[in-house]
Formats: sequence, C-alpha cells, structure tokens
Amino acid sequence: MLTALGIDLERQDINMVVDLLKPVIKDNVMFMKGKYDLKRCIEALEDYMRASGMKSDHRIEGSLHHFIIQHGLGMNWSLLTEQLLKEIFHEFLPEKNVKAQITETTVITTISLGEDFNEHEY
Repeated sequence: MLTALGIDLERQDINMVVDLLKPVIKDNVMFMKGKYDLKRCIEALEDYMRASGMKSDHRIEGSLHHFIIQHGLGMNWSLLTEQLLKEIFHEFLPEKNVKAQITETTVITTISLGEDFNEHEY
C-alpha cells in the first residue's frame, strides 16, 4: 500500500493524500497515546515507522531537532512525507520555520524545538 501511494502522484494529489491522512493520524494518536499533542504525535509516528520497517532517527543539535526518515519508496513518497511533517509541525507551532531536505529515499525535517524537548516525556 505504501508503494502504491507514492506511484504517479502529482503535487495536488500529494496535498490531497496529506489532507486525508491528517485526521487518521490524529484519531490514531488519540487512541494510542490518550491525547493529541506534538510530543505524542511524533512518538506515534516513530512507533509507526518502526512497526513498518522504516528507519527513523531524531537528532538534536542545540535547539534544532532533525527528524530523519529513510524509506526507499521514491521521490513522491519523500514529497508526501515532507508535506505531512511540515503540516503536523505547523498545526502545533505555526510560528516556527520548518526546513526539509529530501532525496528519493530519505527525508530530513528540521525545526527549532529547544534543547529540552523530548517527545517521550509528557
């Protein structure tokens, strides 16, 4: 299914898929974590990636947090992942600038969350 989502998607299709995924993610985070906030959302996405076999990492450089996802599903999947992560961060932190770097296999999303941010402490 993941591969099928990434095949032959146009930019508008990616936006549509992201719009469809956001409420599903919110429902799942609320069910799995008992509340919907940024920390629980990130933690649930990490859980999902681990369960689906994707590699992910969260690296911290001072106040900057780098969320790295390696998927191997192509450029459209990278674009979809980039857009989804940017929208999730924007939902909780609309004033923060989110930067992304993508390749056909990897997405790195960077945002300033402070040195003490830990998605596992809530």
